[in-house]
This record gives sequence, structure tokens and C-alpha cells, in this order.
Amino acid sequence: QVQLVESGGGLVQAGGSLRLSCAASFSIFSINVMGWYRQAPGKQRELVAAFTGDNTNYADSVKGRFTISRDNAQNTVYLHMNSLKPEDTAVYYCRMVRGNDYWGQGTQVTVSS
Repeated sequence: QVQLVESGGGLVQAGGSLRLSCAASFSIFSINVMGWYRQAPGKQRELVAAFTGDNTNYADSVKGRFTISRDNAQNTVYLHMNSLKPEDTAVYYCRMVRGNDYWGQGTQVTVSS
């Protein structure tokens, strides 16, 4: 069964850091499209950071604060979030494209001011 399991969300004060993890139930070695998205209440889901082929893309709002990384040996993709702001509060989702489009269940990130 294909699964993406996110972890690492939580409540943090503004200026703090969190690291989100997304563990896949399959090898991610050959996956070229994977990333993190977020959805805040009342808003559409938006791209946060993603690997697309040889490119790494970030939303303008997180550039310089967030970093996406991957560990193929662990079949895991990470989102390192620094200098968090209240407007980063959202449910964060992991996405991988492996033939089909797979999404995790989401993990809540809440940043208090």
C-alpha cells in the first residue's frame, strides 16, 4: 500500500523552528517531483517548496527561511522551517508523483505571535 506519512508539526512561537518529515512506503530514489504544500483556513492549498526534476522551487513567502531536502536512503523528504511567522500557520501536506499523484494526510503547524 502506497503511503506518505508526515510528522513534525506542532505549536511554536514566532521566530522558532520546526522540521517536518514525510516518510514514503516506497523508494523515492527515482522520484523527480516531490514537495510540500500548505493550506490555511479559508485559503487554497499552495506550494511551499518542491523538487521538480533538477530544480528546487520555493514560494516567495518562504524563501530564505525554509529548506526542502531529501534522504533517499530513508525514503524521506524534509521541510526545515526557520524564522516561523504566524502567517505560516497551516496544515502542511507532502506530495510525491510516482505515476499517480500521492498526498500525505497533513500535519498541523501553528505559529503563535
